[in-house]
Amino acid sequence: MLAFIVRRLLLLVPVLMIVGVIVFTLIHLIPGDPAAIMLGREATLEQKEALRQRLGLNEPILSQFVTWFGNALRLNFGESLFMGMPVTEALRERAEPTGLLTLYALTLAVLIAIPAGVFAAVRANSPLDRLLMVISIGGVAIPSFFFGILLILLFAVVLGWLPSGGYAGIRDDPIQHFKYMLLPSLTLGFSAAGLLARLVRSTMLDVLNDDYVRTAYAKGLRERSVVVLHALRNALIPVLTVIGIALGGMLGGAVVIETVFNIPGMGRLLVQSVTRRDFPVVQGAVMTVAAVQVLVMLLVDVLYVFVDPRIRYGGD
Repeated sequence: MLAFIVRRLLLLVPVLMIVGVIVFTLIHLIPGDPAAIMLGREATLEQKEALRQRLGLNEPILSQFVTWFGNALRLNFGESLFMGMPVTEALRERAEPTGLLTLYALTLAVLIAIPAGVFAAVRANSPLDRLLMVISIGGVAIPSFFFGILLILLFAVVLGWLPSGGYAGIRDDPIQHFKYMLLPSLTLGFSAAGLLARLVRSTMLDVLNDDYVRTAYAKGLRERSVVVLHALRNALIPVLTVIGIALGGMLGGAVVIETVFNIPGMGRLLVQSVTRRDFPVVQGAVMTVAAVQVLVMLLVDVLYVFVDPRIRYGGD
């Protein structure tokens, strides 16, 4: 297991290099002079030349990339051009809202999807099964920003139960924090819950038809024991993979949700940085999200062993 984890961590470098090449290339393909765009129309030629020199824009593209990527591996993404602070510090300040939003959304998605998928599989082709699958299809089909607006209209405007946007730190006021985060978490998690519920139903139907499940029923075990202890555990392997992928999708979806609900997280910072052409922040945010996604998939691979002890990795 240890050898497997070390190998996967070493693979993090080429993966991040590929992501870095894509991000670096796309940013440099944007038309116009980056220095002129950043400084505005009233900037003098001397100011533009000084910024190009500061950012290394006068150097060859390959040299720029090697310097930037080497610094990125040391968690040095440069300095924000508009905030006047290191990019790492700016990302750290906004990591809490985004991280908690993603965690809450994933938790809600799992708590909704697994019971819904199990009930739908156990009662396959029943009215309950059809109702749950219609809801899950709706979760996949409805755009998250539109669903968020509907929740705001219902719970904030019409009923007045929850705030329509904003953020409160969990250390400052836990109650207000959860009030602010409930609607965006539900918005972000609803789509993932629909996808996961359909996958849980599909995998559970396959497992429930296996011989060992029929044997468990024949031995007189209760349905709950058979479904939870035998069938569900074996059905979780593909579900874990999709949960890891869904987490990456949630990190990307946080860009939209944080804008809709006015949450000062990394997603909103990324949107603002793209608008202001703050390239160091854009590059740092994308690289951070990519690294988190790779580490999450590593964690999923490790969890396979605990869900199914028959799985073993080479080097043990």
